[in-house]
Amino acid sequence: MAEATRQETFSGTKPVVEAHRFDENRLFEYLSERIDGFKGPMEVRQFKGGQSNPTYQLITPDRKYVVRRKPPGKLLKSAHAVDREYRVIKALNNTDFPVPKAYLLCEDEDVIGSVFYVMECVEGRVIWDLLIPGVTNAHRSAIYDAMNETLARLHTTNYSALGLDDFGKPGSYFARQIGRWSKQYTASATEELADMNRLMEWLPENIPANEEVSIVHGDYRLDNMVIHPTEPRVIAVLDWELSTLGHPLADFSYHMAQWHMPKDIFMGLVGQDIAALGIPSHTQYVRAYCERTGRDGIEHMDFYLAYNVFRLACILQGIVGRVRDGTAASAHAAQNAILVAPLAELAMSFARRVGA
Repeated sequence: MAEATRQETFSGTKPVVEAHRFDENRLFEYLSERIDGFKGPMEVRQFKGGQSNPTYQLITPDRKYVVRRKPPGKLLKSAHAVDREYRVIKALNNTDFPVPKAYLLCEDEDVIGSVFYVMECVEGRVIWDLLIPGVTNAHRSAIYDAMNETLARLHTTNYSALGLDDFGKPGSYFARQIGRWSKQYTASATEELADMNRLMEWLPENIPANEEVSIVHGDYRLDNMVIHPTEPRVIAVLDWELSTLGHPLADFSYHMAQWHMPKDIFMGLVGQDIAALGIPSHTQYVRAYCERTGRDGIEHMDFYLAYNVFRLACILQGIVGRVRDGTAASAHAAQNAILVAPLAELAMSFARRVGA
């Protein structure tokens, strides 16, 4: 996708697509009885961005709301966990961490056809281009620093104090995640990829020994947050579908993968003159995170990057599988098919650095 059109393509809302329509009157009646001050008339729009859980904007005279739901149809086991999204957002509402206000979770599938939750609509900038065009270097640099600080804050949040001790299984995070994503990849595979097969063998045998636990977001990147309309600060982190208790360095290194991806894969920073734009280098960004989390440095980064790029390939293959099964939420989901093989190759390049 051309860089100049990415913001336009994914920003804003559109009419609800046929496959994701529901009884709007039924939803209105349900919310009117459960959310204080909720009143009509209500207009429903669907957000263009996002490919996993259909997301809608509810426009009412007083305020806007957001609905996130599981997609209808055949789903992979443990995928589309909107109930988990709601739980972690609701818990973080009790802190100063930037998340939308969570209103309610509905597990009655008769209301709109699948489980959903409602949260506030946070107004600001969702930026789809890592180069952040149209701002000064100082502003761009400050946004990157705000992303860094926000993730460090998440990883140092006391999850026990928020009642999230059972939000994930303790220990063996990488082993469980590699197993999970390998199974999901196999279930949704549409072609044979030698690199993916090799990674599914190599990764479980080379997991670093260090065990740490924090809340992890699971998909922390620029376009999954809302930036203040004019200031360079994060006012809401979105899309918590993959969140759990896990290893903070898995979360951080996923975020760092953008420094290693070319422009044609998620608008990566490889080949860009980031210094001229005020974007921190990989080394500078890691140093800032380490300072904020009390680390001397990060060992085993190549393993973490191999794991995360492999995981991303599995996620995209899952979207390809949903296109095959007719449950994908985005009109652009089919385009992910051409990214799986390059991601597998990139993941193997990191693995080879440490002996694969």
